[in-house]
Amino acid sequence: MQEKEIDRTLGMTDDEMTLRFRKAIELEKALKTARGEPIAQFDQQTQKAYLEYPDGRREYV
Repeated sequence: MQEKEIDRTLGMTDDEMTLRFRKAIELEKALKTARGEPIAQFDQQTQKAYLEYPDGRREYV
């Protein structure tokens, strides 16, 4: 007897999955900002990670 394969994409296309993932990230950033929590970011120029606080301050880690 063969097991049924689980549809890991829930019937969504790759583009739709990508869009939903990006929207989830935007929502999480908005929630963190509203709660006054820092957001982890990556500086492409310096190649370093940093925390960005709601007041705009950056703390490199």
